[in-house]
Amino acid sequence: MPTDSELVAAVKADLVWLLTAWRELLFSTTSDSHPVRNRRRPQSTTDRLAFWLWSALGAVLIAVTYPFAVAGFWVRYVTRRLNQIATGLGFIAIVAVVAVAWGALTALAWGGFPAAGFKAVLTASVVATVSAGLAWITARTGGRRLTLVATSPLVVAAVFLPPVTAALFSPTLGEVILPTSTSLAEWILDNVLFVGDLSTVIRQQFELSGVAFVAMWSGLAVPIGWGLSLLVVFANAVRPRDDGGSRR
Repeated sequence: MPTDSELVAAVKADLVWLLTAWRELLFSTTSDSHPVRNRRRPQSTTDRLAFWLWSALGAVLIAVTYPFAVAGFWVRYVTRRLNQIATGLGFIAIVAVVAVAWGALTALAWGGFPAAGFKAVLTASVVATVSAGLAWITARTGGRRLTLVATSPLVVAAVFLPPVTAALFSPTLGEVILPTSTSLAEWILDNVLFVGDLSTVIRQQFELSGVAFVAMWSGLAVPIGWGLSLLVVFANAVRPRDDGGSRR
């Protein structure tokens, strides 16, 4: 685990690299690069002004986007550690661990939930276990593109689906998960699906209750998974690493 000083040094190096790369989009910084870039070296007063304005714009954009790269570093670190654990355990062990974890939740539902609730939690646990197994397979055999498209959404589904289902029948879980899910749904409708009358139509046609919460999180598993994967892609673009984990 890097120390605070190492983290600060890494952040500074990232910011300098990003600003340099941004400047080189229009202005060359070396005399031996391609002639097309050399002719864009700031020489006159106008060019120097344009250079510093371009640099200022880049600094603003980097300040806005770099926190996403930091989040990507963290997601990449966590996923690599989980990947190492998954690789060490193997497919059967991973499926067994997930099955035991969600099986415990199902066992609690056996005595505490009505029959319909137990069946719902059992179904969600089975889906989560299958999702975890499919995530392991796609991560091991599918390459980066399949991991981006399929693995991350499957992992998100495996994590969220059973507790959300259990929250429909457990007052303790419901007091935490359901209001949070409702607030999230309202935020998405107000800030993401506001184009045209889409949010109004959804509010009129659908009521967020019961299995609608499960459907909501099943649908959100895809964009959340893709978002996490894109954060990792962005982090790799900012600070790529070789197979040994060192910076290139």
